[in-house]
Amino acid sequence: MPDTKKKPPDENSMFGDKLPTTCTSSDSKPLNKPVHSVEDDSQPIKYGELIVLGYNGHLPNGDKGRRKSKYILYKRPKSNGVKPFKRHLVTCPQSSKAVQDSALHSVSYTLTRNKAIIVEYQSDDDTDMFQIGRSSENPIDYVVMDTIPGHIRCSSENNITQSTISRFACRIIVDRNPPYTARIIAAGFDAGKNIFLGEKAVKWYSGDEIDGLTTNGVFIMKPQGGFAASAQPGVWREVSVGGGVFPLRESRPSPLKSCQITDEDNILSDGTLIDLCGATMLWRSALGLISAPSEHEFEDLVGEINAGRPQCPVGLNTLVLPTRGSLNLHDKQPYVYLNCGHVHGKHQWGVLDSESTRTCPLCLTVGPFVKLQMGCELSLYMDSEHPTFCFNPCGHVASEKTVKYWAYVAVPHGCHGFRAICPFCASPLLGNPGYVKLIFQDHAD
Repeated sequence: MPDTKKKPPDENSMFGDKLPTTCTSSDSKPLNKPVHSVEDDSQPIKYGELIVLGYNGHLPNGDKGRRKSKYILYKRPKSNGVKPFKRHLVTCPQSSKAVQDSALHSVSYTLTRNKAIIVEYQSDDDTDMFQIGRSSENPIDYVVMDTIPGHIRCSSENNITQSTISRFACRIIVDRNPPYTARIIAAGFDAGKNIFLGEKAVKWYSGDEIDGLTTNGVFIMKPQGGFAASAQPGVWREVSVGGGVFPLRESRPSPLKSCQITDEDNILSDGTLIDLCGATMLWRSALGLISAPSEHEFEDLVGEINAGRPQCPVGLNTLVLPTRGSLNLHDKQPYVYLNCGHVHGKHQWGVLDSESTRTCPLCLTVGPFVKLQMGCELSLYMDSEHPTFCFNPCGHVASEKTVKYWAYVAVPHGCHGFRAICPFCASPLLGNPGYVKLIFQDHAD
């Protein structure tokens, strides 16, 4: 995690301005096409969305200010992007003018107590910059806190004793011109427009190359085949402070790194997952969201299921699959036996040692009996098909392709672990494959 403490003034530069270095970006072909051919000043251009997994459309206590379950990136009225300009080798990094000048962005790589490389940045009129992190200071556009899985979440969300998300975790740089390519870079600038990598941080300096990794790392995973019904999970990589892509370290805080993967880049293609060690976000490009179901389309899909008038085999009452606006369903609320998929209303038949463990009256399978909940965050959907599957153990309902894709996505957990989770509540999935097909007793008439 970069150190963000301000340093006292006084410059002692060995090289000064004699070593200008311009950092060139990858020549990789942009993955997204233009969303708008002509810019309309009355409608801001949307670059994409960042969705934190586990909140299903809103935070438990409501979205407030810059802390919310989803952040939409729009083209800024005026560019605020920056790019590397020149570097200095300083013998007293704590007194560098580049660090002290509040008008300059800089990244300081501390090599020893009395030696550092400071990379100075200059304005880039062609890009917009968006910063993400745990800090609520002004430089952060999107405040992200540690995600608590739904099965242990409490209303106050105060059971995180120590966050593992950096205060200035990462930044996203987006081209202001079509195709509006977005790139992710580890670490964000603090209120003094500085990034500090301390002496113990992983960094390397060889010739013209200076780069480093943050303490707990910023991971990305790009789906193979795009974010579509045929997508397959990709391989997790780590992004550096300079935007390079690397294999994962043995554990997140490990001081050892592998060689850079030069044929991969830090471009955020549609469906890229970003892990900040405590929260995982999904990037959806504006172009990719065109294929996501709209709220109206989704309500129609749910309405078609409800039109079959599914019944509870025990109470014979009609069940209603809930939608975003459905409240107080009472006896119409559907439940599911997770080991077989049969959908019932709430009843007391077949109760065993606990309220949540039942014997299904249709097939006599014993297992958990949970309330069905709709997966409402439509940006997580892989297609626009009927929601007829649910995750185990939480009961969140989504389309078949959506459930099957997320069931095979291993999300980072802890320092070196991975596990599949429900994207709507972040609960770890149980069983193999971690989901079940819903079996309705419908069209009884």
